[in-house]
Amino acid sequence: MSFFLGFLASAAIFGVVSLTSAKSADTENRPAEVKVTPSIPITASTLPEKTQSSSTSVMKAPADIPHSGETELFRAFLSPKPDGHSVIYPVQTGDTLTSISKKHHLAVDLVKKINGLTDDKLTVGEKLKLPTYKLSLVVDKAQNRLILKGDEEVLKTYVVSTGSNNSSPVGVFKITDKLINPTWYKAGIVAPPGSPKNLLGTRWMGITKKGFGIHGTTEPEKLGQQVTAGCIRMKNEEVEELYGIVPPGTQVTIHD
Repeated sequence: MSFFLGFLASAAIFGVVSLTSAKSADTENRPAEVKVTPSIPITASTLPEKTQSSSTSVMKAPADIPHSGETELFRAFLSPKPDGHSVIYPVQTGDTLTSISKKHHLAVDLVKKINGLTDDKLTVGEKLKLPTYKLSLVVDKAQNRLILKGDEEVLKTYVVSTGSNNSSPVGVFKITDKLINPTWYKAGIVAPPGSPKNLLGTRWMGITKKGFGIHGTTEPEKLGQQVTAGCIRMKNEEVEELYGIVPPGTQVTIHD
């Protein structure tokens, strides 16, 4: 009997210790409280590490805000180092940056950027890296993405805004005109560059569909949405980058 009572007492004590240990473990593994600011979406990176790895159920966070992405090919494209998609061109007597760029269907700014040129001066015999890609643009209205392609390779993808109510035209077009800091003329409104009413941002690239083009924006928070009157809007710094890469005549394909 004494042995039996002793066994029960030991079991009781063991049970208390076990329950206490379980409670402590539960408290330690419980996700920390996360204070959420309404204007900032919750993403995995905003949660404490223990919350991310805990098996405790937590509220699912909304998807991250979409962002643009470049490839290794794009970095090689802009590098001065020769690669399989370029040629080395020795500057000849009478050459200018404009004549070289036009002959090779390249934007002057692109040739300067790749070769680290700070002005338009060239020296006879100077060697320039010239890309051999045939550049083109593809706009995916459903995904609100603009893709810069070299031949059939994806070089970089940009988040854009497209037309509300399916107003962006569908088809194959070409870039016609390019403007830096364009003035916006709309329904009697003349908004100069830098005006908050000027929805064109810092660059304009018109296409062969009259009245439509690719341009910057004063509303970067609306990128990734179908909110425009039909044009393709980009973040200002990204449309400036693209403006310096693609020459007039570049093919632009827009599809649903």
